[in-house]
Amino acid sequence: MTPIALHGEGYFTWTNRLDGGAWKLHLRPQGMFGTDCMSSKLVTCAIAAVGSIVFAAMAQPARADWLRAESERFIVYSDGGERALRDYVQKLEIFDRVMQVRHGGSMLDEPQRKMPIYLVSGRRGLTRVHPQSGENTMGTYFPTEEDIFAVAIRGDGDGGMSGDDILMHEYAHHFMLGSFPGSYPAWFVEGFAEYYMTADIDVRDRKVQLGQFNQNRAYWILTESWIPLDVLLTKRPGEVRSDSQKATYYPIAWLLTHWFISDPARLEQLEDYLKRVSGGEDSVPAMEAATGMSLRDLQVALRRYTRGRLMGRTLSGQFPTADIVVTRLSPAADDLLLINQRLKIGVPDEDRQALGQEVARLAARHGDDPLALLAAGHAGLHFGDRPAGERALQRLLDIDPDHVEALQFLAQERLKQAREAEDDDQAQALRVQARGYLSRAYAAGQNDYRTLMLLSELRRTQPGYPNENDLLTLGLALDRAPQLAAVRFPYADALVKTGKPEEAIAVLKPVANNPHGGAASIFASGMIAAIEKGQALPEITQDAEAPQISEPEPETSPQTPSESAPSPASE
Repeated sequence: MTPIALHGEGYFTWTNRLDGGAWKLHLRPQGMFGTDCMSSKLVTCAIAAVGSIVFAAMAQPARADWLRAESERFIVYSDGGERALRDYVQKLEIFDRVMQVRHGGSMLDEPQRKMPIYLVSGRRGLTRVHPQSGENTMGTYFPTEEDIFAVAIRGDGDGGMSGDDILMHEYAHHFMLGSFPGSYPAWFVEGFAEYYMTADIDVRDRKVQLGQFNQNRAYWILTESWIPLDVLLTKRPGEVRSDSQKATYYPIAWLLTHWFISDPARLEQLEDYLKRVSGGEDSVPAMEAATGMSLRDLQVALRRYTRGRLMGRTLSGQFPTADIVVTRLSPAADDLLLINQRLKIGVPDEDRQALGQEVARLAARHGDDPLALLAAGHAGLHFGDRPAGERALQRLLDIDPDHVEALQFLAQERLKQAREAEDDDQAQALRVQARGYLSRAYAAGQNDYRTLMLLSELRRTQPGYPNENDLLTLGLALDRAPQLAAVRFPYADALVKTGKPEEAIAVLKPVANNPHGGAASIFASGMIAAIEKGQALPEITQDAEAPQISEPEPETSPQTPSESAPSPASE
């Protein structure tokens, strides 16, 4: 196989240590194919963003025709055409391989888990999964205990943020947490995702251009007041209160990341900065020490950078053609595919009864269809009619004895019944049944993190917990679902109980520093503080383990500018 050419000066590799040591960023010269830098000017296309920021949701057909495409790294569902679906999956496969190669991995690395993605034609599809989606939302990432998946509106957009942009942005977060989690400042986490979000992938010619820019982001950089760098370096996006500062958080995070990545010497400065921050140094002095500039001088350098040519990189070579298997789903998917995902992300108490009734009504249309039985069983157990849910799942196991999700839901139900049992003998009998279901689920799908999480939950009620086998189970769950706080919290707790506090802190830091972590980030920080002080760990709460749903805030449409766009100073 011909190696991929990394045109430009080099690329990153990342190494980590679970024992809480520093995370290093290495610049490795490539040089096999010389230099072929892509360049562009922000100002050239910034004005084109005006008028294209309206995220108009296309009308979704009343009856979709769902396809499922499975490749080495992804499972993608779409209610669009097959050719477009195949091209999209190939694009994702190339994108993942670019991420792997540029960060010290191999194109041949096997994923621990395939990423499910649901492509919909418009807003109605998004709200079928997540009714709380904002009006301008184009896509959302859901890391939940029952699934880790994304939903996005198909299409490239017209200069604003598109569903493709959101997917690339969120997959970069997903990749970072899975491949090199660490104690990174929020601006870099977002800047990293923004940098890769704009990758231009030519599926036909197998060429990837990195370092592009989004027209909407460029508009904010060139026409609006910037978020102060001291605020950017020290705040998460959700902590910024000023509307003008919120509007430029992501654009300036992208710009600063781009500035660092575009030059080998600055890459070394970025490595130094990240090492300092990981070691506990405050972000602002760490930045000034690493760059040798005051924040004022750094802002001047960044403004100068926007007026020149933005250096990018072109990657070309023999990206392998993905082996993609496309199947057409049953008619039940039209009614139940998306709503079944909604069941996995958490439903407000006031909506549970109505949703359970709706799922039961829709599932009844499709008899013994496996998706219908799964949805009916899931909704029944979670939202009220537990006997009906039990019957649906048992029927599904009659049809498919190795159905992993059905086995997991029944095991979860037995664990719940055991907690509600009136005496110890009854509780133990129910736990034995749960173990039987989980043994079958593990045999059918050893890579499923949910099975490992439930096995760990089962063990927490048993004598001798945690032992080395429990740590192994939790470690395997973390390998397969590093994005989940609900995996990291019990693992850290078990590590502390077995005398491994430094490892526990390393497990918690990615959650504590997650820009979208919410209650989980606060709880992780509290756990770290307790460990460092030698105090008892706080009890894990449902709020802390709630999914950290990542749905980029809709941007305010920029005002119509003056007749002429801002021009570079050199013109």
